[in-house]
Amino acid sequence: MFLLVDSTWDFIQNIFMVAGGLGLFLYGMKMMSDGLENLAGHRMRIILERATSNCFVGILIGALITVVIQSSTATTVMTVGFVNAGMISLVQAISLSMGANIGTTLSALIISFRFDAIAPLFIFAGFLLYLIPKKKTLKGVGFILLSIGILFFGLSAMSDPLGEFAKDPGFQAMLTAFRNPVLAILFGFLFTAVVQSSTAASGIIVTMYLSGIDLNFTTAAYIVLGINAGTCVTALIASLAASRESKRAALANLFTRIIGCVIFGTLIFLFPGILRWFQSTWADGARQIAMFHMLFNIATTLVLVPFVNQFAALQYKILPKKPSETAIAKRLLYISQKNVQTPETAFAQAHSELCRMGNLALDSLRLALDAFFTSDAEKAETVLKLESTIDYLNKQITLFLVRIQSTGSTADMEKIGIMLYAAADMERLGDHSENIAECVLLEEHRIKSMPPSTMAQLHALSDAVLEAVALALEIFDHNRSRIPEAIELERQINVLYRECLEADIERLNSEGFDPRSGVMLAGLLNDLERCADHAINIANCYLARRSDK
Repeated sequence: MFLLVDSTWDFIQNIFMVAGGLGLFLYGMKMMSDGLENLAGHRMRIILERATSNCFVGILIGALITVVIQSSTATTVMTVGFVNAGMISLVQAISLSMGANIGTTLSALIISFRFDAIAPLFIFAGFLLYLIPKKKTLKGVGFILLSIGILFFGLSAMSDPLGEFAKDPGFQAMLTAFRNPVLAILFGFLFTAVVQSSTAASGIIVTMYLSGIDLNFTTAAYIVLGINAGTCVTALIASLAASRESKRAALANLFTRIIGCVIFGTLIFLFPGILRWFQSTWADGARQIAMFHMLFNIATTLVLVPFVNQFAALQYKILPKKPSETAIAKRLLYISQKNVQTPETAFAQAHSELCRMGNLALDSLRLALDAFFTSDAEKAETVLKLESTIDYLNKQITLFLVRIQSTGSTADMEKIGIMLYAAADMERLGDHSENIAECVLLEEHRIKSMPPSTMAQLHALSDAVLEAVALALEIFDHNRSRIPEAIELERQINVLYRECLEADIERLNSEGFDPRSGVMLAGLLNDLERCADHAINIANCYLARRSDK
């Protein structure tokens, strides 16, 4: 009886040890991912943001970022965030996710080399570096070393009790059940969906080999296939509160992983010699599964990369574009109020929404001036509707920026201030467009009576102002090399404005000219001059040289 009690207690202790070791391992993984992201994440996001439409470059960048931050889930979620912010296309997102699948395989390979024996050394060195130095970079390195130590210490804690489980008949029966390929794939999928990390799931499979568990290599290979499909669940969850384009990116990621799983699952079922090759090439079981994980992802990417454009087109058939996705829609297209992953993602979303708002303001101004010169009341009414959307976007963007203000650093606070100033200037552009549109609706008969010389002067000034606003928005959207052109254009606008104003004063002093037409014209000139001022403010905002105009 006492032997039975002791045996039951030992079994419970082993369960606690495995659970505790798993907790340490997952916590170490999270710490390492956060530490690497804080240390290098900003640079990685810049690289990610600048990913080109070339699929092979996208795959390389996706793999590189995942190797650095050690989390394909983080890379994929970050990719979904940039798609949501309009920074990258759906095709780019698919290629980046494919690269992330390759980059994540490095962790399992590292674990297979058994660094758990020196885990305490990593913990000690990391603790000292994190605690003693004041330099932020050294603290970051210490945090990463500490996380690596905790990760491997968790693996070490799991190793012995897993070895004890290997002797248990019930555990052996469970492993036998997983020899069914469908059950093995399903287990890998569900386990990865729960721990939300393919790196952690594959690392645990490798650890089972290292602890002496007689896990059939074929079973392990099918579990790895399920693991690769299961890691996309986190990205799917992240896309639920994001834009429709983000949902397409997450869905495409799921499709590519499932297709890869089906193709290679079928291949190793029909041609078991593929797995025998792995066993004959690498003697160590842990190394075999790590290499299978890596080569499977590389092969899947090579097979699917020619069809990236087709995958993207398929997502648009599954999730067709809605009218609410158009630029004029009175809703946020890029900002996700419910799901902000990182400050950089939030800034990217806000920037894209601001660029959209600025382009709407430009369209509104262009339409208002067209309505003025053609005396078109219908176009003027459209301007008033556009102004309502611009006001809505200004309010929502401002609320969003204020909400993320508390999560950012000093540099982030400066970015938020710049964006708030830009939003205010863009909103004022919409207000001036509204003034011009109302002028059309109220003073249509006076506009038609304007002399041709006056209209010619107004045309010249209006064209220059529209050019200035378009140039300012281009500069705001990361093309700051054209700031000198914007400054020169503002100088030319000031000259044109003074010429128009002097001519208007002359007409007011002449006999037979309606003073009310002069007042209307002065108001229009003021609106145009103020639009030019707001344009130069937008162009200069990232140089922190806002004018006081």
